Amino acid sequence: MKLKYAFKRTITNSSASARQETKPEVPDGMLKKCNACKGAVFVDEVKKNNYICPHCGNYFRIHARRRIEMIADEGTFEEWDSVMPISNPLSYKGYPDKVKKLQEKTGLDEAIVTGRAKIGGVSAVLGVCDSRFLMASMGENVGEKIVRAVEKATEERLPVVLFACSGGARMQEGIVSLMQMAKTSAALKRHSDAGLLYISVLTNPTTGGVTASFAMLGDIILAEPGALIGFAGPRVIEQTIRQKLPKGFQKSEFLLEHGFIDQIVERKDMKETLAQLLKMHCENAADNRDEKAEQANKESYSPAKKSAWEHVLLARSKERPTGKDYIPWLFDHFLELHGDRLFGDDSALIGGIAYFDGKPVTVIIQEKGNGTKENIAYNFGMVSPEGYRKSLRLMKQAEKFGRPVICLVDTPGAFCGLEAEERGQGEAIARNLFELSGLKVPVLSIVIGEGGSGGALALAVGDEVWMMENSIYSILSPEGFATILWKDSTKAKEAAEVMKLTASDLKDLGMIEQIIPEKEPLTRENMMETMEVLEKRVRGFLDTYCAYDLEKLLNKRYNRFRNL
Repeated sequence: MKLKYAFKRTITNSSASARQETKPEVPDGMLKKCNACKGAVFVDEVKKNNYICPHCGNYFRIHARRRIEMIADEGTFEEWDSVMPISNPLSYKGYPDKVKKLQEKTGLDEAIVTGRAKIGGVSAVLGVCDSRFLMASMGENVGEKIVRAVEKATEERLPVVLFACSGGARMQEGIVSLMQMAKTSAALKRHSDAGLLYISVLTNPTTGGVTASFAMLGDIILAEPGALIGFAGPRVIEQTIRQKLPKGFQKSEFLLEHGFIDQIVERKDMKETLAQLLKMHCENAADNRDEKAEQANKESYSPAKKSAWEHVLLARSKERPTGKDYIPWLFDHFLELHGDRLFGDDSALIGGIAYFDGKPVTVIIQEKGNGTKENIAYNFGMVSPEGYRKSLRLMKQAEKFGRPVICLVDTPGAFCGLEAEERGQGEAIARNLFELSGLKVPVLSIVIGEGGSGGALALAVGDEVWMMENSIYSILSPEGFATILWKDSTKAKEAAEVMKLTASDLKDLGMIEQIIPEKEPLTRENMMETMEVLEKRVRGFLDTYCAYDLEKLLNKRYNRFRNL
């Protein structure tokens, strides 16, 4: 055996070295590596694509000033507190030098840039964190800049938009860093008490003390797709519980499912979404109403005589429009908001902000869905505790910003199940009744299909309650009534007659104020004429009730139910 080359390589591969010599060189800065798919991407292509990987859709982090360029109207950003003295409360060795080096490298004074800007023509206070600066951790100066910006916004009655991106508290500043959580939260409470809007936008990553303070306190909380959001980091959790976390845990999609954010917004749509939200919350931003609104159309109408059971069948008809079918007929620019901020987002309850006749309103809908697949997805309109808590959150938000509330009621009843009881179904409904009775804005509730039991009443403590002609409203289903009183569910037809559940019955009993006529049974195909009538009547309601002073509004609502 020849061992000439066994221990020492003396022959080179000339063809390989030749290929290496002829390999083309890529200029510095032209390519970068995607940290998600590990693929090489051209920097210019990434910039044109809103700093998103063209291969896998991964969102790259954006420098604060670039973010401001993308969000603020051109030439409108005015920076505040651009120079702050270096803080080193623990006299931590080497910390001031590290801060100075980062200032030179990033061109930033600290990990957040704050100031005033216009977004879609609306003035707002804007703050953007920059992860290049100590992972945008919140030290004394970051907290101070946020508080100064929020205080100035409160003084000038401006909305606040903060883009969070942070590793949490700044270790080098110890307990002083921790106190910034309380400081920023207190400033935002004063801003909120002044009736002003705060929008929080969560980007990758938002963790630690930032998540547990200003990042999660928005009136409206938006997030970019795929952003890591959580109090404890994934590695810390895994080390603590000694378990592998599920895929997607703590991502923005996870938070949306669990009720903690309102929307996930793609980067290309962020400015437009922010502009729409700001306009909806700023006085006279989108007022295109005529000074003299058309009066409500209340001409007399004699409905065709039907049996109570026929009304039940029409209310349950698969052809009948559900809540989401009403939205394009009655409202403009509906923006759905999600989550109860406690546990989850219930698809059976749709809520959000829209324009009615040029004015912002809060819209809350019980949704059954159209067809079997949607029925299942919307749980047949049976709302869970998190749905009622979402509705309450949106009602209280409407109260803060002076928006009337319009509820479309359509449910066979609240969801009854093990998990609903575990999460407090009774308490959730009771809390809605309690708060709605004293809500400081006009509330209109319209039963559009089935109004079943307390599950319907939870959205029907309104200044007025209306019913579509072929809707029903009752203590429970006719089948349930017959089962409880007569021990025979097959007597549902007879029960329907006894229960007085039709719109005409309830109008005679003084339970409702108006019946919306259906000259033929309502379907998704023949909605136009009925919706024109309904739109006129809603306009008349808002004209009347928005003119009341607060004392008259609340007393009238209280006496409405007091006298039933």
